[in-house]
Amino acid sequence: MNTTPAPEARRWLITGANSGFGAAFTAAALAAGDLVVAAVRRPETLAALAAEHPDRLTVVPLDVADAEQCRLAVQAAEAAYGHVDVLVNNAGFGTVGAVEETTEDELRHAMEVMFFGPIRLTRLVLPGMRRRRGGTIVQLTSMGGLLAFSGVSSYCAAKGALEQASEALAAEVAPLGIRVLIVEPGAFRTEFNGALQTAAPIADYEATVGAVRENLAADNGKQPGDPAKAARALLAALDLPEPPLRLALGDDAVSAIRDKLASVAADLDATARLGTGDAINFA
Repeated sequence: MNTTPAPEARRWLITGANSGFGAAFTAAALAAGDLVVAAVRRPETLAALAAEHPDRLTVVPLDVADAEQCRLAVQAAEAAYGHVDVLVNNAGFGTVGAVEETTEDELRHAMEVMFFGPIRLTRLVLPGMRRRRGGTIVQLTSMGGLLAFSGVSSYCAAKGALEQASEALAAEVAPLGIRVLIVEPGAFRTEFNGALQTAAPIADYEATVGAVRENLAADNGKQPGDPAKAARALLAALDLPEPPLRLALGDDAVSAIRDKLASVAADLDATARLGTGDAINFA
């Protein structure tokens, strides 16, 4: 049943809102009484939900790799509800392939969808947020935005690039009252593993990348994380008076990120004598 939004209702623009995390975030925002513009490649997939919430859910077509569609989606969101309080850059896809197996076109496509698209949408909502001196940019990256393993180089490259740009963005916009939240999920029960884009295999990488490809496919639907819980965690983080820059979601993400940070610290400890002080000035 549709309800009249409260005056304090937030205005969301969520990409990839018809499945996985995007669907969970959309449902949670609507349950909170907020207004949502759901931007998806196939608007018909949200027709039933839109009919349930005719005054609080607007569905717009969006391929994040299309610059004009990005412009129109933000324009539609601002026209529908006046402004955007929360942009959630969620749209993306999984990729599997060794660096050598991955073609340049495949790498560029991953970067277009998961780096250039989110940055483009971010740039489009920022003028309105600057005028109001408020708003939040939510970047759905992954624990793969901070670490990588065999077979996911292009995915992690795109997510890592988005993380670094967003860290810089956070420092740039904080004085303007705008917040940035980087969300780093681990393995959740979304459609992610069932729609992986895989590079043509090379036999020499079967022992490393081949195992990753098989394990990801076999794990589809069995991941430990619940997207609805992730959505609740996101809303809770947005309500914090001093929200963090990063929000890791899932026991696996928290553990893997801790291990990565420990590994980096260990490398620094082991090589500090080579990279600091007189050690780098020898003849």
